[in-house]
Amino acid sequence: MSETPRPQAAARVSVVVIAYNDAAHVGDAVRSALAQGEAVGEVVVVDDASGDTTPEVLASFAGEPRVRPVIRRENSGGCGTPRNDGIDAAVHPYVLFLDSDDLLLPGAVDGLLAVATARDADVVAGICVRRELPEGRETVWAPSLYDVSQGATLPGTVLDGVEGHPEFVLDTLSVNKLYRRDFLDRHAIRFPDGAFHYEDFVFSARVQAATPRLAVTDVPVYVWHVRRQAATLSISLRRASPANWEHRIAAHAAVVEVFRAAGRSALARAAQTKFLDYDLPMYLRELPQRTADYRAGWWTATRAHLTGFEAAAVAAARAPSRWLHAGLVALPAVPGGPELTRFVELAAPRPRLVPPYPRAEDGAPVLSAAPADVPLEGLAELAPGELPVAVDGAVTVGASTRLTLTVHDLYGRVAALRPGAVRVVLTERVSADEVSADAPLVPSGEGWTATVSVPTSQLVRAGRLAAWSLGAELRYADGSTGSAEVRAPRGFVGRRGMVLGRLGRVLLVQVVASARRGLILRLAGGGLGARQVVSGRFKRLFAMR
Repeated sequence: MSETPRPQAAARVSVVVIAYNDAAHVGDAVRSALAQGEAVGEVVVVDDASGDTTPEVLASFAGEPRVRPVIRRENSGGCGTPRNDGIDAAVHPYVLFLDSDDLLLPGAVDGLLAVATARDADVVAGICVRRELPEGRETVWAPSLYDVSQGATLPGTVLDGVEGHPEFVLDTLSVNKLYRRDFLDRHAIRFPDGAFHYEDFVFSARVQAATPRLAVTDVPVYVWHVRRQAATLSISLRRASPANWEHRIAAHAAVVEVFRAAGRSALARAAQTKFLDYDLPMYLRELPQRTADYRAGWWTATRAHLTGFEAAAVAAARAPSRWLHAGLVALPAVPGGPELTRFVELAAPRPRLVPPYPRAEDGAPVLSAAPADVPLEGLAELAPGELPVAVDGAVTVGASTRLTLTVHDLYGRVAALRPGAVRVVLTERVSADEVSADAPLVPSGEGWTATVSVPTSQLVRAGRLAAWSLGAELRYADGSTGSAEVRAPRGFVGRRGMVLGRLGRVLLVQVVASARRGLILRLAGGGLGARQVVSGRFKRLFAMR
């Protein structure tokens, strides 16, 4: 390890960067930390025994006195140990974490430090931006906590502990926060050592259990790069591995134990509720992509974990999450066919209950038919905007793009609200551009139908692939509204081909269904699309991501 320097008078922050076999990106991460200015007194780079040219990249900073390499001789197997090494090596009053393939945003340190000083905070939390690569699409991490445009109310507040705001357990990141180092030392807060994955979960729980004075800001702090096409995927993207889910369950169990051991029973329950509303649906909706062995093992492990949840934690979850919990606990084996589809689609970001709509012998709505008869408790009390309505769609593309929708009744709840109109909203997945169209809903069979058209020219993006997600906003007679993701109907097999747009323009078109059966429309036009076909890249371009 390098010699520990004496702190500089103007410097107040130690940035801890961890790296393992990431020569391609670690230099950019270090530079983003150095660019924060004189408040950063050191950038402690912990190399976890890399076997590539990462040491050479770090050596290239030899002329920068603020860069302090800490070289581990044996790989730790995880991210916790090198971060702990970085905390122990740090000499400044505050610590900020940075992964080697991510970046600090300009002004992040000054912004966080100003809040920490003004509010005498032990921890200051700011905005983390998830950037999907190579597309560049950006979203705010945990928008319900940080994005005021999405209704977040915590930015600008100071919390003396988070028990008054148990929803904060949703933020399990360590990298979007500035920590007072003596607070971490005083409470012996460190990451789990060794090959423990999702170590952020446990570290964050230890911080929250210690009742920090926590300032929440809208300062943009961190860019989390999501590299879905990387040769080695990050831990959070390895969901196709059964071990990944087992690690996540183990981390969640450790979080609950941290809160219970600290006497924070309300936070322990909040962590279980968060697992039901967030972790469980994220993995469940991907089950159709997995092998039969994966599904069977996943179901068994999940049932064992959920069986121990507190009744109050389950009751606090959203209705679809409560129903999924009841179904998993009730069914000893993973269901197949339409039954599994019902679970998967109920786990979608916009949950939906799809037909058929089974009932128990007494007529009560149930999630799964006999012998389980999992009741849909609370369905009758849901507000219109909370109803998990299913809307099927069919897409035809030419000079105009035509969408035909079918809205399914939901055990009579939709009919009682008397739906009259629908707005179809197409959202471009990279730019977040929106195109919308309205249409009346017409009764048809046991539901309602509507047809809308938009000029296809509005959906083409010059020089690149455009991918559109489809949503439906239902409008009821009493003025209330509800929303749904437009889904692929039963029997849908997808479609790809070429069509002629306006002025004879050739468009490459694909209509596909996501793992959760949401419809996605993809378009590429003109010479770009033709060159991709000729070069043999068409299939790769339109591959499911």
